[in-house]
Amino acid sequence: MKALVPIEIIGQRIILLRGENVLIDRDLAELYDVETKYLNRQVKRNIKRFPSEFMFRLTRKEKKEVVTNWHHLEDLKFSHQLPFAFTELGVAMLSSVLNSERAIQVNIQIMKTFVQLRKMYSSNKDLARRLDEIEKKYDGQFKLVFDALRKLLAPPPAPKREPMGFLVKEKTVLYNSKKK
Repeated sequence: MKALVPIEIIGQRIILLRGENVLIDRDLAELYDVETKYLNRQVKRNIKRFPSEFMFRLTRKEKKEVVTNWHHLEDLKFSHQLPFAFTELGVAMLSSVLNSERAIQVNIQIMKTFVQLRKMYSSNKDLARRLDEIEKKYDGQFKLVFDALRKLLAPPPAPKREPMGFLVKEKTVLYNSKKK
């Protein structure tokens, strides 16, 4: 049996799709040390355990986006099937479908990773909320400071470019030609 996968590796495989943190079936199969077709077969046999909030199939557009943005999933571009994406609840349900010791141990690691992600998101939200409170509290005093910070964070204006090519800067003169 392979050693358990570190939480950091699992965290790198969790992606955000449709506003949910999900794991793609291919990644889960690799973590569980089974073939993707076996994992999907078990899911299809127990499809009643996987409602839409537990698992969904990617659209072609989502598959293309996943292949483009996550390099470890580049092999999916050669697959004709659209992969499944499992939410945290779907991953928890997978342990009951895949009855193996490794599935149980890997599931525990995955659940720990999801918990860490939630803690990280909540601490970021708390920090943003505190900054908003501070800004409101000292709005009058530090308005200039916040405005200066916003100007520094704004992208610089595009530089003005001279037109390329041969430019005639003379006035146009009409030439009179005599008719014969």
